[in-house]
Amino acid sequence: MAPTCGRRLYYTINFLAGLVFFFFGYDQGVMGGVNTSPDYVRVMKLGFSTYGGPNEGYVVTITEPTRQGGIVSIYYLGTLLGCLMGGVAGDRIGRLKSMLLGCIWVLIGATLQCSAQNIAWMLCARVINGIGTGILNTTVPVWSAEVATHTSRGAFIASEFTLNIFGVVVAYWMEFGLGFVGDGTSQVRWRFPIAFQILPVFAFLACLHTMPESPRWLLKMGRKEEARIILGRLRSEDGNIDAPRAKAEYEDIVAAVALEKEHSQRNTYLSMFFGRHDGDLHIARRVQLSIWLQIVQEWLGIAAITVYAPTIFAEAGYSARKSQWMSGLNDITYMISTLMAVITIDRWGRRVGLYWGAIGQGISMILAGAFARLLKDHPEKATQYGGAAAFFIFAYTFIFGATWLTIPWVYPTETFPLEVRAKGNAFGVFGWSIGNGWLTLLSPVMFSRIGENTLHVFGAISFLTIPMVWALYPETANRTLEELDLLFASKSPWVWDEEAHFRKLKAERPEEQEQEQGGGGVGVEGDAAN
Repeated sequence: MAPTCGRRLYYTINFLAGLVFFFFGYDQGVMGGVNTSPDYVRVMKLGFSTYGGPNEGYVVTITEPTRQGGIVSIYYLGTLLGCLMGGVAGDRIGRLKSMLLGCIWVLIGATLQCSAQNIAWMLCARVINGIGTGILNTTVPVWSAEVATHTSRGAFIASEFTLNIFGVVVAYWMEFGLGFVGDGTSQVRWRFPIAFQILPVFAFLACLHTMPESPRWLLKMGRKEEARIILGRLRSEDGNIDAPRAKAEYEDIVAAVALEKEHSQRNTYLSMFFGRHDGDLHIARRVQLSIWLQIVQEWLGIAAITVYAPTIFAEAGYSARKSQWMSGLNDITYMISTLMAVITIDRWGRRVGLYWGAIGQGISMILAGAFARLLKDHPEKATQYGGAAAFFIFAYTFIFGATWLTIPWVYPTETFPLEVRAKGNAFGVFGWSIGNGWLTLLSPVMFSRIGENTLHVFGAISFLTIPMVWALYPETANRTLEELDLLFASKSPWVWDEEAHFRKLKAERPEEQEQEQGGGGVGVEGDAAN
């Protein structure tokens, strides 16, 4: 039987990578419902539950918020450890074997979580699950970026985030429905949703052995013939290794590998972070860009908003059940918005997306906070002010999903040299873990102490990202992974200097421009992205 090639192979890789992103979103979203399960609260000794009548069912009261927050946030300690492990494994043993390793950790962690009998058991399980997630989050985006073309790379990864948020939606509505099973106090209400995450990981694991390894990693390891065959399968419908696009890309990668081997001493995390032996590649600069883009992404407030949204809807005069429905609809809006990112991320570029996202999110957060304040001061106008606050929560979520959700994940997969790409993306996941863990711990305190002004903090941070992106983050869209070494070759970190230096280096290499024009078209992959 002939191997899968061209568009069909491209779609298959995209879908399988999407399964991991679905798991990732589901795993993040599942704890929101678990925390409202009366049996879970009893087993973990977080508080108590009272019967609120047939319309409300059993309602939990948390008396140990620090313990509850610790169970949620310790997951990000696991992802932090896992991303570092995944970076090393991805560059040493390959993308496929690293993903296999991540799946094993996740399956063990999920099994332990759904069978947990006390808080110590649950904490250990959360760390193990987080390690597996960190490995997958580091390796899968790199694998996706390395099999995609430069004209569809962003859309390729952005489409996987649609499944990511679909995972959040599935987790929310599954737990909402399980609240109606019996009197809502059974173990099934929280153990089954945790166990459900095993299914997409098993499906991914079952298909992984049929997938091609990254041709870029194969060339780095000297396995040239395998790389040529896979590039032929990816860049043509018949697997022709002599297809113009496959040949041109092969030659680009070979040249990049030869250049990067001259600086093999920069491979360690410490060398990358401090810029030892990196010459004109400026790896440390790329590390800082990746870490801070992910930290800032979390401090735009999306995790806090998904938690605070039900409170705003309830304060707007909606019943408890209707507030839950509104929160679920907000998640669906979130998922739909990611489709806009698929369309725009390569057409408009990374910088434009970050700009308009920051402006839209900043305005939405400030107005949501203002109307929430008016709602407290004028409860008699709950319908008008509460409805306005709810609208801007929806607007914020939609804009974030269309811009800042995907771009900070795409950027680290593009900006690092092949030799350290998995480790480089690990720094991005490292920043995400720090930002998310930090926000998860602090947001309950912020909402408790300063209330709706927390939304103003998130809005202010959104606006502060605009000069940061303008000055420090060069455009990576529609540039090959090998070209980006030229983009970061400038000694200056400012975008305008990097772009000028890039144009100068490109002008000195006319043969690369001819090669790009001859073999860099959209082809099969560009059609797939559209």
